[in-house]
Amino acid sequence: MKEQIATAATLRTASVSTSLSSPMFQIAATFMLGMVMLFGVGFVDMSAVHTAAHDMRHAAGFPCH
Repeated sequence: MKEQIATAATLRTASVSTSLSSPMFQIAATFMLGMVMLFGVGFVDMSAVHTAAHDMRHAAGFPCH
């Protein structure tokens, strides 16, 4: 009985990891991330974008003024 439960759990785990590494899942996840980034930047206040870019330049060590 324990063997059957362990085997079923192993098969379930293998099937989940296989589906997460499938090319279609990766394409869909990349598309969704891109859409979130596009709409996130598209609807944000411009001063917030400027401030974030300015702070990143300083964090990376690039002089900007």
